[in-house]
Amino acid sequence: MNKIKTVIAAGGLGTRLQGFRGNELTKILLEVDGKPMIVRQIEQLSSWGLTEFIIITNPAFDKLIKDVINLYFPEKKISFTIQHEQKGISHALMCAKEFVASGDTVFFILGDNFFQFSPIMNIKMNDLIKNRGAYIFSYKVNNPEEFGVAELDADNNVVSIEEKPKNPKTNNAVVGVYIYDDSVMEKIKTLKPSARGEYEVTDLNNLYIAEGTCKNITLSGWWVDAGTPDRILELESKLS
Repeated sequence: MNKIKTVIAAGGLGTRLQGFRGNELTKILLEVDGKPMIVRQIEQLSSWGLTEFIIITNPAFDKLIKDVINLYFPEKKISFTIQHEQKGISHALMCAKEFVASGDTVFFILGDNFFQFSPIMNIKMNDLIKNRGAYIFSYKVNNPEEFGVAELDADNNVVSIEEKPKNPKTNNAVVGVYIYDDSVMEKIKTLKPSARGEYEVTDLNNLYIAEGTCKNITLSGWWVDAGTPDRILELESKLS
């Protein structure tokens, strides 16, 4: 039976949050309004109707993350795998390859991204399971030069994505959540490292764009990428 596998990238060390509130742990364990960030993330995803999770951790904090998850969610179906080297977002997703079977749909989210509304609230679960190709999700922003920026056609097909362009073609900022069909792992295998030595998610998305199978959904409500102290405080103000 084909399934939706939810993969959470939680292997980053969060160096911009080191020392914040005495934090010496990985970002994903930092408390957000009284609960570890990864717990908040699982709660968010569960509220969207997602049920099967794979968490990508890092070697230093793998056991601690597992202990926290098992404490909060003893009955949920949650698997773990380790990203042993920090080689980019697409590389993190590739670490979950053994959990993705033929016909599965991959719902991939960066563990520090939070939303007011479910990105998939207007997509039927059966349509997600049958999905061929990819979805990206975007917000209209005032500072697109700080993000990956999507150019769209009239039917919301993605024409191009540029990473932090000096002269953005649009103000559609690509956020940290993606949906892929079961060809995603084979596509990642074909990627080459970028100039900074990482396997970039933009390069992965561009493979779907080249096939003409990458769609965009423009989101509403608030979105917080909780990667800095200021954004943690912003997220807490939204949640309270």
